[in-house]
Amino acid sequence: MSLESVRVFLAEHAPELAIIDQGVSTATVTEAAAALGVAPARIAKTLSVRAGDQVVLIVARGDARLHNGRAKAALGAKPRMLALEEVEALTGHPVGGVCPFGLATPLPVYCDQSLRDFDTVFPASGARTASVELTPDRLAEITGAIWVDVCTPPIEEA
Repeated sequence: MSLESVRVFLAEHAPELAIIDQGVSTATVTEAAAALGVAPARIAKTLSVRAGDQVVLIVARGDARLHNGRAKAALGAKPRMLALEEVEALTGHPVGGVCPFGLATPLPVYCDQSLRDFDTVFPASGARTASVELTPDRLAEITGAIWVDVCTPPIEEA
């Protein structure tokens, strides 16, 4: 059902986009990058977090890490990852297929600036084998996302 909710969402908001079903697991950044033949950084991972009493989705490049201080400043509270059961209940998507499209519950979406390092990125599409390719700006546009700077790219981690 999750993949179907993404199909319906894309048909309405971005009919030019096609879901890519690899037929193999794309549930992790590493698996998705291998299946799609791209660098792991180009996988747009969706993080489901609670900041205070609000649940939000943060979409970031695949090799970035959430920076607690930046996220707290942007979201107003320290972010905490949701439990697996809560992720699926709120998004309607299985972990490994979570994306900001076709959500079971309307949730605020934030796109991290790290996505802008690429011409196109590959977020999941509601299933553990599916994704879609689009520009970061189109991703933000169709999801109503707000741009934030809440992640640390790998080069800043040293």
